[in-house]
Amino acid sequence: MSAASPRSTRLNAQAAATKTDIVEAARRLFLERGYIATTLEMIAQTAEVAVQTIYNTVGSKRDVLNGVLDLSAAASAPRPVREFMQERVAATQTTAEMIGVLADWFVEAGERTAPIQQIIRQAAAVDPEVAQLEKQRARQRFENYKLAASALAERGAMPREMTREEAAGLIWTIGHPEVYRFFVLELEWPPARYRAWIESRLLAQFG
Repeated sequence: MSAASPRSTRLNAQAAATKTDIVEAARRLFLERGYIATTLEMIAQTAEVAVQTIYNTVGSKRDVLNGVLDLSAAASAPRPVREFMQERVAATQTTAEMIGVLADWFVEAGERTAPIQQIIRQAAAVDPEVAQLEKQRARQRFENYKLAASALAERGAMPREMTREEAAGLIWTIGHPEVYRFFVLELEWPPARYRAWIESRLLAQFG
């Protein structure tokens, strides 16, 4: 396979930068105005691109919202969650360390994505496309937690009577964004207390 030409590499980098600019502009507008009140025209103006560039680079308004959630979850490194979480899990030596990584992630993701999750929750009530996105993201989290369940099984941490799908469901339930919202934002638990609760629940099942 031949290496990419300098021009191709430069164009790819420019496209990635443009996509990031669009998604960051959308994030600011969604937080300020809400999803429904924000138009693609507003996003284009804020990002200093044409509306067609948004369609070509990111996609529809729903796709932009999906990109906002991805960028929020990945912070400064816009990489798929599955990718960098697999790296973190692979670096652990014990089941307890792996569960600690999961507990850290639930705090980390909750802190960064809670405002966007709220936007999705509110928009899903009136926009069928966002409602579908919410379902899609829930399924995606479940598939990611199947990988965590497989890692636990490989380490002999899975209860004998529990299937990998059931283990993934347990992790999915404990780490659900709504759980973070209720405990940390509604009940005002300190993040450290929420993390300790997550860790203790997972250790009780898999430790």
